[in-house]
Amino acid sequence: MPVRYILAASVLIGSMLSMPKQSSAENKIPEEYKSGGYFIGCQAWTWNNFTIMEAIEKTALAGGKVIEFFPGQKLSAEEPNIAWNENASPETIQKVKDKLAQFHIKAVNYGVTGISKNPAEARKLFEFAKAMGLRAITTESVDALDVFEPLVKEFDIMVGFHDHPKQPNNPSYRMWDPNYLLSVLKNRDVRIGSCADIGHWVRSGLKPVDCLRILKGHIISSHLKDLNEMSPDGHDVPFGFGVSDIPAVLDELKRQNFDGNLSVEFEYEMDHSMPSVAQCIGYVRGYGEAKFGKK
Repeated sequence: MPVRYILAASVLIGSMLSMPKQSSAENKIPEEYKSGGYFIGCQAWTWNNFTIMEAIEKTALAGGKVIEFFPGQKLSAEEPNIAWNENASPETIQKVKDKLAQFHIKAVNYGVTGISKNPAEARKLFEFAKAMGLRAITTESVDALDVFEPLVKEFDIMVGFHDHPKQPNNPSYRMWDPNYLLSVLKNRDVRIGSCADIGHWVRSGLKPVDCLRILKGHIISSHLKDLNEMSPDGHDVPFGFGVSDIPAVLDELKRQNFDGNLSVEFEYEMDHSMPSVAQCIGYVRGYGEAKFGKK
């Protein structure tokens, strides 16, 4: 074999070995919760003016099949004084599970939440995630990484680092920068990665598809948003009407063999956002069916 072919083969094999393994966990989201080839649903923050029980119903009504919870949402109209979080009693957890089963919604993530550097408190959070059958916890607690990485391995619960927008008056905040996050993830368990908040990247002046490419192999989940303009003041609009380039985002995630959830997090005109949220979920479902032929 000519030397040039041997060298070329060596380069190819070396590049393949250096590619990051796609973030994955054994507790995968069941295929039955896909729409158009994607696990599309809602971040419950979209319904933060309502209870967790209403958020589950509204996610189903909007066409979603998965939901990401956040800490502190009121449980129900009947029990408004009970907050939904990792301190929930077994009885409360069962009530939420029953509601999810009633509407055939899969709970997949919990956050954005802090992860304590206290091992006992961190363990409580992972035990809650395991009890709920969650795939991942969403956080920005980089300082607790050494505490929760062993728990990721023990519980097979993933952790996605969320990004808020760039803070001009707080240069120490760096989660908005995918290159910084990539440095944080170096040599860490592959189940620790990014909860890619597409809208906040846009608010930071970044193109979401470029950020996804930087973090290839490390995307755990996404808060999927389309904004009306690329600026800190951009607000949510139905998918396809903004500047996030949702088709390019969906294509890139598919190219990366992304197997996490897409959470519509609609934070504009939130008291009557149902038509817009349903339009976003329908967009993803329709795009996937048209392009990939997947239901």
